[in-house]
Amino acid sequence: MKILYYDCFAGISGDMNLGAMLDLGVDQKYLLKELSSLPIDSYKIKVYKDKRGGITGTKVDVIVPPQKKTSSQHTLNKQTFGGISRMIKQSDLSANVKKISLDIFTRLAQVEGKIHGHKIDDVHFHEIGAIDSIVDIIGAAICLDYLKVDKVISSPIQVGSGIINCSHGTLPVPAPATAEILQGIPIKTGLVPFEATTPTGAAIIASTATSFSERIAFTPQKIGYGLGSKDSPIPNVLRLFLGEISDNAAKADDPKTGEALIIECNIDDMNPELYDALMERLFDASAHDVFLTPIIMKKSRPAVTVSVLCNVSQQKLIEEAFWLHSSTFGLRSYKVAKSMLRREIVKVKTKYGEITVKNGYLNGRIIKSKPEYEDCKRLAKENGVSIQTIYESIRLTERSKK
Repeated sequence: MKILYYDCFAGISGDMNLGAMLDLGVDQKYLLKELSSLPIDSYKIKVYKDKRGGITGTKVDVIVPPQKKTSSQHTLNKQTFGGISRMIKQSDLSANVKKISLDIFTRLAQVEGKIHGHKIDDVHFHEIGAIDSIVDIIGAAICLDYLKVDKVISSPIQVGSGIINCSHGTLPVPAPATAEILQGIPIKTGLVPFEATTPTGAAIIASTATSFSERIAFTPQKIGYGLGSKDSPIPNVLRLFLGEISDNAAKADDPKTGEALIIECNIDDMNPELYDALMERLFDASAHDVFLTPIIMKKSRPAVTVSVLCNVSQQKLIEEAFWLHSSTFGLRSYKVAKSMLRREIVKVKTKYGEITVKNGYLNGRIIKSKPEYEDCKRLAKENGVSIQTIYESIRLTERSKK
C-alpha cells in the first residue's frame, strides 16, 4: 500500500502543497498540461528551488497579471461555487481529479456559507476563488491522482497565531474558515506569529487525509519540501513523505472484528447480595463483560437477566460459574459479532500522581481516552480531593502537551 504523509509541522497552504508535490517527484510538465485545459484567464506558474531556514525545497508562485484580477468573463476572482463546480465538471480532467477538486471546493463552500449565511451555490469565494487558489486546489488534485497513493495520513496541523487582514476584515488566527474546516482534526497553535495554515491548505488536508498521527509507521521512499513565503526561525516548509506499508500493517488501526458469545439467564429467586459474588466468579472465568438487566417475569415478579460476553472457547467455564454460584436451572447462549478499537495503555503523570489511561485508536488517531477508575479513586483519597478533580487534572495535563 502506497502512503502519502503530510508533515504539517509549520502549517500548510496551497502553494506549499504544490511545491512539496513537485519536490516529491510529480512531473511538472504533466501538471502544467493538465491545468492548461481549464478555461481560466492567463497566468504563469513559476517553479524554482529556494531555502527556508536552511532547508532546500521547491517554491511555486502562481503569477496573475494585475489587469486579470479585475472582473471579466473568465476571471474566477469572487466566482461562485456553482460556477467553479460547473467549470470542473465540464473540463477534460480525469474523473478522479474532478472528484478530489470538487470535494475540496465543496468543503470550502459549506464553511463559507455557514459563516456568512449563504446558500452553497451562491457562495463567493473571495480570495479562495482567485485564480491562484483555483490552481492550487485543482493542482493538488492532479498531483494526488498522479502519485496514485492508496492512503493519505497527516500530522496534527500547525495553524500559527496572531491576526490576519483579508477581504472580511481583521481576523484572528486561525481564520474562522480554517478553524471550521479543521473541526475534529488535531491542531497545534502558536509555533509561529502568523497564519501558518490557510483555508485552502486546511481544505486540502481535511478532504484527502483519512487519519492523523504524529507517528510515521511506514517505510519512507521519497521526501519532498514545499516552501512558503514567510521568514521565521521555524522553517516555513511543508514536508511530504511518500512510502510503502504492508496491507496488514495498514489495517492495524482498523477496528478489529470477531465472533463472541452471549450467555444469559433470568433469575427471580436469588438473594440480591449474591450478585456481586456471581459477577466476580464470572470475570474470574474470563468473561469480557457481565451486566444485569432488571425485568418483570410471570406473575409480575421482578427479576434480573444476567448476561455475559465471552469468547466461544470459554463457554464451559462460564456455564460452570453460573451452575455453581447462581440459582438458575437453565442458560441460553447465542453468537454475536464483536468490533473493537485498537487500544493502547499509557501512564499519565499529573500533579496528584501517575494514572493509567486507555486510549482508543481509529485511522491512526486517538478518538477516545479513559482513565483507570481505581487509580483515580486511590489518588483522590490520598490527596484529599474529589475524583472529578483527578479527572480534570488528566485533561489539563494532556492539553498542556499539545
